[in-house]
Amino acid sequence: MEKHLIIFTDSGDTIIDEGTEVRDERGIVVHAELIPGAGETLRALCDAGYRIAMVADGEEQSFTNVYNENGLGDCFRTRTISEIVGIQKPSERMFQDAMDQNGLAEADKCRIIMVGNNLRKDIAGANRFGITSVLLDWSPRYDMVPRCGEERPDYTIHEPAGLLELAERLERRLKSGPLSSERK
Repeated sequence: MEKHLIIFTDSGDTIIDEGTEVRDERGIVVHAELIPGAGETLRALCDAGYRIAMVADGEEQSFTNVYNENGLGDCFRTRTISEIVGIQKPSERMFQDAMDQNGLAEADKCRIIMVGNNLRKDIAGANRFGITSVLLDWSPRYDMVPRCGEERPDYTIHEPAGLLELAERLERRLKSGPLSSERK
């Protein structure tokens, strides 16, 4: 049975460890390892009935390579990729494309969370678009201190497994009404 909560997620340093990427001569990622616990978390969310949509900057072939290699390609209902959309996050067009691909309307925004590691792209983009933002602050490659209010996440998790508990909690809350921001 499909859950009410819908999960949009970034890829690099959110599921895939960018520090392990191996690229070919064209810059396409041909190998990358998962962040510890990310594969198990993604699979558990998928198996539990959560709709998961990738919303990521990069090349389509890179994502195909790494998710096929790691056996997780089937976890994504849809993929919104900057190479195809023609613009990167935080552009509203990236989030709107994910909504359109999933047949979602404006009224569904209250059911969507965006999980990412980049305050400027993932968090500010989600906040401006009007969906709930979740920061995975695992990555040592990005600044995790918001510079302004729109970079402040609604929720912060410290490892991928934290998304399981958060998704279950938000799913329960959705049964009593739309998600509301906990941003301060």
